[in-house]
Amino acid sequence: MSFGRTRSVTLEGLDGAVVEVEAHLSGGLPAFMLGGLPDTACAQSPNRVKAATASIGRSLAQDRLTVNLSPASIPKNGSGFDLPIAVAVLAAIDLVPAARVADTVHLGELGLNGEVRRVRGVLPAVLCAARAGCTDVVVPEDNAAEAALVPGIRVHAVRHLNDLVAAYRLGGDRLDLGVPESATRPTALSSPTHDLADVVGQPEARTALELAAAGGHHLFLLGPPGSGKTMLAERLVSVLPRLTREQSIDVLAVKSLLGVTAAELDVEGVPPFVAPHHSATQAAIIGGGSSAVRPGAISQAHHGVLFLDEAPEFKTGALQALRQPLESGEVVVARARTAVRFPARFQLVMAANPCPCGLGFGKGVGCACSPMAKRNYVGRLSGPLLDRVDLQVHVPAVSLSSLGGELGESSECVAARVAEARAVQAERWSGLPWQLNSHVPGAFLRRGTRRLGRAVTTDIDRALDRGQLTLRGYDRVLRLGWTVADLAGRTGPSRDDLGTALTLRNQGPVAA
Repeated sequence: MSFGRTRSVTLEGLDGAVVEVEAHLSGGLPAFMLGGLPDTACAQSPNRVKAATASIGRSLAQDRLTVNLSPASIPKNGSGFDLPIAVAVLAAIDLVPAARVADTVHLGELGLNGEVRRVRGVLPAVLCAARAGCTDVVVPEDNAAEAALVPGIRVHAVRHLNDLVAAYRLGGDRLDLGVPESATRPTALSSPTHDLADVVGQPEARTALELAAAGGHHLFLLGPPGSGKTMLAERLVSVLPRLTREQSIDVLAVKSLLGVTAAELDVEGVPPFVAPHHSATQAAIIGGGSSAVRPGAISQAHHGVLFLDEAPEFKTGALQALRQPLESGEVVVARARTAVRFPARFQLVMAANPCPCGLGFGKGVGCACSPMAKRNYVGRLSGPLLDRVDLQVHVPAVSLSSLGGELGESSECVAARVAEARAVQAERWSGLPWQLNSHVPGAFLRRGTRRLGRAVTTDIDRALDRGQLTLRGYDRVLRLGWTVADLAGRTGPSRDDLGTALTLRNQGPVAA
């Protein structure tokens, strides 16, 4: 037979499309032509395929081959098309049964010796194949662990092209290469290494941290160096609930695009904690790249925590780019020919010193910064960005009396209360498209069945009327008030609960 075809997947962000890989053997001068909008890495596949097939005893040097990646209008990225191109070619030259390979998805890069090597993005690619109704997928052995996470599709791991050819030539109706036992064994759950009991003092900041964990609220910590801001932020993950399997797969799909190895996979584990350096570019924060668009820090923190330490030191463009993802839970990276979407449902935690030298707290003894320098420093965090942060609290310097005081509660104790509060929220919002208070639209809280009476909202109504709150800030205080009530075991917020929420919001740079 002079024609062979098989399947693969091309990715655009985490979204993908199944690609038909067609190969045709014809008469004429020797050539290996590849069409269908391949990128640079994909366009080099013919050279690797020719060397790999030669290593298993079949030279293509005298053949005229045309390979098409259909639909031809969609860009094809990466070296993961090496294996499907090789399989389609081998079917065209009758080295493997064409009927057996036609409906199987193949992913993998080929070495010149025929070795099948790991590629990025296998997990989202297999998810796409499963959604498209594909039943079998062949992946490199090093990618088998992530591919095996996807239900409803048979995964076959291969180490060398020769092994795949032998398996197809054995006959039978179903390919049976098997998956290494290590790939199907769940990775041991990791445990947080930080405990909230390590934090000295700071009762108000600890309360804010617990509220942030319980309701999924964003948090801003303002205080002098050494007061415990970074310690608090790092321990937020230790009081958050474990990820569900579905959430873990969402997180691992992003990691797969970045080339995370199987040894780094953690199923149903701790939410991600991402802390980029303050010199990070806007592309590093929200995603980007010169060729294939890669997810940034906010997508790596999906279902977890994004911590910006020394937040005013970040580039203005990177900070402003956070505004849209904080509202929508996703980021859209626009390019000339396409727009790539990545998930970005994260909790933002920012920490900042009160001034450039960090000594401008209390009476400001030793601080050499002018009032203008102080305002300009914290003013790098724009009003629209801070308006999206529910909790804005001061973290004072640790006092001598705090050092000799009792230890604070452990992460285990706080996590238990957080889990109870989240269970209450899940029951309250069951049947609706959100589970956490922080995700509930403000209009629903103001006009829906959960609308609070005027007697309860008196204080925040007055703050809105006086211009101390924007409408967005008003909605965020309402959400936070519900979380305060949930942690206290009440069925709904009281006036005091909303007062607490308003107080914990109005301690930011402007209030200071």
